[in-house]
Amino acid sequence: QVQLVESGGNSVQAGGSLRLSCVNTGDRLNYCMAWFRQAPGKERDWVAAIPYFGAIGYYADSVKGRFTISRDNAKKTLLLQMNSLRPEDTAMYYCAAASRTFDCSSSKSLNDYMYWGQGAQVTVSS
Repeated sequence: QVQLVESGGNSVQAGGSLRLSCVNTGDRLNYCMAWFRQAPGKERDWVAAIPYFGAIGYYADSVKGRFTISRDNAKKTLLLQMNSLRPEDTAMYYCAAASRTFDCSSSKSLNDYMYWGQGAQVTVSS
């Protein structure tokens, strides 16, 4: 069984920082992991992804240079460091884990990820 548990969501002012964590409390997954986000009334969008041997992360243009994705495989933990936050970053953030091998850098599809966390709310005020 795989269960992804997120934490770290909060309310901050524009320009502030937050760090989201996602812990896998179940079986280890040796595949891509990612963060998605969903604002009210909008679709769930891909934010960043990282392969199992995650030396490099991949980012949506809207967060590139501000967000950093990382993972600690020994602790089965995925992180998202978010700096220089903007009001448009306000959303529910979801971590996701794949159950098969694919190119993390080229796929932004929800359908490629099997497991999902419950979400962490990030609210950025101006």
